[in-house]
Amino acid sequence: MAKLSKSNLPSFAVEVFQNEYLPEGAVEVNAIATVTATGGGTSGGRPLADGPDAAVVIMVDCSGSMDYPPTKMRAAREATAAAIDTLRDGVAFAVVAGSHEAREVYPGDGRLAVADDSTRATAKQALRRLTTGGGTAIGTWLRKADSLFLSRRDISIRHGILLTDGRNEHEKPEVLGQTLDAVSGHFTCDCRGVGTDWTVAELRRISTALLGSVDIVADPAGLADDFRAMMETAMGKGVADVGLRVWTPQNATVVFVKQVAPTVIDLTDRRTEAGPRAGDYPTGSWGDESRDFHLCVRVPAAAVGNEMLAARISLVLPQPDGSTEVLAQGLAKAVWTDDLASSTRMSPQVAHYTGQAELTESIQQGLAAHRDGDLDLATAQLGKAVRLAQASGNEGTFKLLQKVVDVVDAKEGTVRFRKHVSEADEMTLETRSTKTVRVKK
Repeated sequence: MAKLSKSNLPSFAVEVFQNEYLPEGAVEVNAIATVTATGGGTSGGRPLADGPDAAVVIMVDCSGSMDYPPTKMRAAREATAAAIDTLRDGVAFAVVAGSHEAREVYPGDGRLAVADDSTRATAKQALRRLTTGGGTAIGTWLRKADSLFLSRRDISIRHGILLTDGRNEHEKPEVLGQTLDAVSGHFTCDCRGVGTDWTVAELRRISTALLGSVDIVADPAGLADDFRAMMETAMGKGVADVGLRVWTPQNATVVFVKQVAPTVIDLTDRRTEAGPRAGDYPTGSWGDESRDFHLCVRVPAAAVGNEMLAARISLVLPQPDGSTEVLAQGLAKAVWTDDLASSTRMSPQVAHYTGQAELTESIQQGLAAHRDGDLDLATAQLGKAVRLAQASGNEGTFKLLQKVVDVVDAKEGTVRFRKHVSEADEMTLETRSTKTVRVKK
């Protein structure tokens, strides 16, 4: 393990888990990189440094559907107020009302307020201007948030919270895609769907592009607690724009890079070149936390007795002068052997997260098949998901699966679809399908 730190940043460490031994002729190297950040975020609710070290924009759906039932809009106001109360002094913030357009609710004039007792109180009074009407065009909300963040270029930690109850019906998918391309890398964003009339894939597309989370709040009464928890997490971030840099030797190529804990996020297509044989993959903002990444590299085949460095994995932070600071580093190796026991042994970490990725895929494919009316495929995929969840100890996902299928034999993956499955239970399973459990020590 290698560790580099700086007094005003979290201290990062990278630990690599793999079986570096390969049989003769093998070309694929798999490794799990556990990245841990400590000493960042906040201490007792106090910022690391004086002044606004973070900015938050809360985007609240105010389309006409938010008034059905009226408790939905009331809960959204209460949740936004709870989030505002959680802002620590010195954080820049704004509230945006979203419909087929985006309207600044507080503070207005394209600015961000700075949180203190006075601005928090005024902002909560302004929430009375969150009134319903119009359609839904989420791209306009994101562009408004982006323009607000750009008004304070001196702030590096930028975080959005987006709440919606419906589909993005007043904007073409390609327009939303163009917006995500335009704002990606400018801020992170947590997305929440309230009720069951929104689309999981749509919000996951946004949260993935903006390196945030997505979840369902089926009952509006749970919004305030969820918003408060999201804001507390945002307030714990200590550094933004951290990249995972992967260097590979000549004639070696990266097959994929995925975050596999606490959720599965495929970062492979997010690579930006970073010099000869190196590429950076975005990881967003960090506080005191640990994440796991699965790296797969294809190397040239070699004879028994040869060994090589397959990849150098670094955490890097961009600097104002265009350079990058290396925060931590780890190595993945390849050693060719004719010892069968060594070359066939699978790293427990690699095996575990390969199974967790399969679990995510099985749930999503099973629910998609169910929507398409293919009950046989849906049952087979969700049965596989039950088997994988039970084997890996993913109790949270196992319990969600039990609300959708009756488990006959968990070990064999034998299940039957339940006769009466609520839409909320099915959407909850789909939304949380990417959540994983850490490998058991």
